[in-house]
Amino acid sequence: MIKHCWAQPAAMTALTLGVDVGLFHAMAADGGSSKTTADLAQRVGVEAPVITRIVRHLGAMGYVIEAGPDEYKPTEFATALCIPSISAGYPVLSGGLLCPNNKFHEFMRKTNYNVPNSATDGPLQYAYNTKLNMFEHLQANPPYGQLFNDHMSGYRQGRASWMDEGVFPVKERLIDGFEGNDGAAFLVDIGGSIDHDIQEFLHKCPSPPGRLILQDLPIVIGQIKSLDERIERMGYDFTTEQPVKGSRAYYMHSVLHDWPDETCMKILARITDAMKPGYSKLLINENVIPARGAYWESTALDVLMMLYFTYKERTEQDWRALLGAAGLKICKIWSAGEGVESLIECELL
Repeated sequence: MIKHCWAQPAAMTALTLGVDVGLFHAMAADGGSSKTTADLAQRVGVEAPVITRIVRHLGAMGYVIEAGPDEYKPTEFATALCIPSISAGYPVLSGGLLCPNNKFHEFMRKTNYNVPNSATDGPLQYAYNTKLNMFEHLQANPPYGQLFNDHMSGYRQGRASWMDEGVFPVKERLIDGFEGNDGAAFLVDIGGSIDHDIQEFLHKCPSPPGRLILQDLPIVIGQIKSLDERIERMGYDFTTEQPVKGSRAYYMHSVLHDWPDETCMKILARITDAMKPGYSKLLINENVIPARGAYWESTALDVLMMLYFTYKERTEQDWRALLGAAGLKICKIWSAGEGVESLIECELL
């Protein structure tokens, strides 16, 4: 109980402040040599007593190494926090998203313990007194929109992917049977954020036979810092008509779990209207929660989805019901390993 109520919240506070003031860059300087808290405080411009207490707790929790009295050096984890995609999760959660976690019990009590089901009147809206959905909330409160995009990039690093060799046979399922020349659409990444997946796809499949297209809201596309010139940028709202018709594949990663079935049906209708029967595929990269033995990463995300979006990670039964109602059939569910999103391969009925 003490660890949950005291140690872990204090560690999150310490890590967030450390990221915000550049503490871990200071610790990693000079080859990661040990430094006194007074030296670290001077480097980051924070009064020494604050840094001493923050770093002491991080040392007690094992996130940094205590080298002597008021002297510390970084662990590999602490050094990794110098990478923006790794560190971004701490300020975006602490500053932009954690209030619903802390007030969820209040929200549930006030709503008679009913399942949250409104994207504009859920735990996040209650906690922040807003009618904005999560994405709108973060974009309306800079820098949390950009930090969230960076966090999503870090979330994917080092994780198994459906693009890895031996998971999904890209050549047999997509390249073979491709119709058209290099001017025809091959893969459209819908709601693809700032490039994470489609850039990885190009790296692992460097000679695609057709166009690669990254779609997201114009405000997100405008935040892209670098992107291979072979990937087209396209501002697009996935609730509107899909402008790219007859692509070999349409792809969504962690999009549909943000929305209730009713909204998902509208999103899917835009895609199915654009798909070519007997040719186009829809690839959905999402968690498929097993009937038993669920992995902790998936169950944690499921709870956060309820708090921030008022929806959930779906079971295989959920997916079959949703996609079938949208006029799609599941060809196969491809798994990249425990705790990693599956790839759901679909075609038109």
